[in-house]
Amino acid sequence: MAGLALEGPNPDVDVLDGINGLAKDAPHWVNKAMEYIGEYGIIAGLGVLCLIAWWAARRRPDAPSVVAGLVWAPLAAGLALLANIPIRGFVERPRPFKDHAGLEVLIPGKSDFSFVSDHATLTMAVGVGLFLAHRKYGLIGIALALAEGFCRVYMGVHYPTDVIGGFALGTAVALLLAPLAQALLVPLTTAIGRSKAAWLVRAPGADGAAGQDAEGSRVVAAGSAMPRGHKDKDLAA
Repeated sequence: MAGLALEGPNPDVDVLDGINGLAKDAPHWVNKAMEYIGEYGIIAGLGVLCLIAWWAARRRPDAPSVVAGLVWAPLAAGLALLANIPIRGFVERPRPFKDHAGLEVLIPGKSDFSFVSDHATLTMAVGVGLFLAHRKYGLIGIALALAEGFCRVYMGVHYPTDVIGGFALGTAVALLLAPLAQALLVPLTTAIGRSKAAWLVRAPGADGAAGQDAEGSRVVAAGSAMPRGHKDKDLAA
């Protein structure tokens, strides 16, 4: 397939030129920072966010279900990246800098196809997976994913539609497979919680009757049961 070419005015290219044009006028240190953030930094930040969410979840009375939901977030990202392999091979869209001269390319030399963005796919899958387990951490994760998408266009390595496609793919995998993932992961985390490795699921000395985390927000794993009339805003898949 020839890669999403459009005749006439192309909003995709217009947005690319507008965002990437910021890099042309930015100081060198800003572009170096954006390069690091867009290539590695946001992904590392999501990893730290998952660890923070896991650390807090171990003190929940429903810790096995919550931890299972948090484990699903990176697993969803991995599955979404695998799903992207045939999509890229089918669409075969070249990187924008190969078809449009004059872009400020912060990471030259990328030779793989552009649609859809792996970085956007991975980060949004993690963000949505976190959102299913805990709204507060999930919103932070989704915000980081949106920042990742901006960075990829700013860096000149993806079209905006590459990023949007990645967001859609990551979201679809995280949402559609969440019920199956919970059905498989909750028994596993429950078993671990009763083993010598119980600290992975439940914090030592944690009060099983504790009802709120440090900020009073309720943590609900994807697929976990909620009491009737529950007024909290966290979601279950």
